[in-house]
Amino acid sequence: MTATDWATAVLMPLGALFALTGTIGMVRFPTLLGRMHASTKPDTVALVLILAGAAFQLPDLRSALPLALVAVFQFMTMPVLAQTLGRVAYSRGMVVSEHLVTDELADDLAKREAEEGRAAEDPRRAEAP
Repeated sequence: MTATDWATAVLMPLGALFALTGTIGMVRFPTLLGRMHASTKPDTVALVLILAGAAFQLPDLRSALPLALVAVFQFMTMPVLAQTLGRVAYSRGMVVSEHLVTDELADDLAKREAEEGRAAEDPRRAEAP
């Protein structure tokens, strides 16, 4: 076995292990935010490890460029997706506040609701379509 075969033999099962832990976390965690964390963080790392393992088997660096692009797009989209889904779930009341250590979003939502209430009372302050 060559060094690239060893790298693949280590990275691919390690990526599969990360994917497995993310899946177990989705089943075991009791809250929505915990499940979202388990589905985004380990699975992103798992994908990058599996892509790196696959890249070692390609003939040259140019062939590995599409794999690198997949990894970059994964790192760009998954945190944004998790943030957006968490914020929507929180604003719709799907998050149990007693499971949160800190609740930084409550003040922002209260401020926004107060501003919307003032805008509804004063038609001059309402936004134009």
